[in-house]
Amino acid sequence: MRYSKEHKQETHARIVKKASVRLREKGAHGIGVADLMKEAGLTHGGFYAHFDSREALVIEAFAYAMDRSVARWREIAAETPPEKRLSMIIDSYVSTVHRDDPGRGCAVPTLGAEIARESAKTRKAFSAKLEQLIDVMAEQIPDVPRKTARKQAMGTLATMMGTLVMSRVAGSGELSDEILVAGREAALARAEAKPAPKKARAKVN
Repeated sequence: MRYSKEHKQETHARIVKKASVRLREKGAHGIGVADLMKEAGLTHGGFYAHFDSREALVIEAFAYAMDRSVARWREIAAETPPEKRLSMIIDSYVSTVHRDDPGRGCAVPTLGAEIARESAKTRKAFSAKLEQLIDVMAEQIPDVPRKTARKQAMGTLATMMGTLVMSRVAGSGELSDEILVAGREAALARAEAKPAPKKARAKVN
C-alpha cells in the first residue's frame, strides 16, 4: 500500500515525538530502534523509510525536545510582566514537577553527558539548540549589554541544569527538595546580579 506524503510526514512526526520522550526518560542508548518503532505503532523494518540512521533520529528527537523548551519559555515571557519573567522561568524549571517528569522536561540534564560523547554532527546540533535557550534567557535580563546578559544567562542556566541533575540523583525526598530550593535561590541571585563596575586603570607617572 502506498501512503500519501502527508501520511508519511505525520508518521515521521509521531516517531520523533515518541522518541523524544523515551530518550529523555532512558537516555540516548537506553532504548533501541525496534522499541521506538513499536511504540509508534510501526515495524522495525519501516525505520529507514523515515531516517537515514539512528543518529538522525536522535538529533531530530533532541531538537524537538529543545524546541519545546524554547517555545515554553517564550510562552511564559509573553504571559508574564517583564519584571517577573525571569523568576517564572526559573521557578518552572527548578521544580518538583520538572524533576519528577524527565520525559517531558528539558533534554540537557537527561542527555547532556551522553551527547557530549556522540559524533561531532550530534554535538553541533545540540550546541545550536542550547544556544537558543541561552538567548531566550538573556532576553529576560534587562538593562545590561547583550554580552553581559548572555554571560549571566549561561551561568544561570548552568545552575538550573546542575540543580535538576543533583535533585534527581538525590531522589524525591527531603534532600532532593532542599537541593531544588537552594538551586532556585542561587539561579535567581546569579541572574539578577548586577555586573561589577570596571576598575579604573592606575595612571603611570
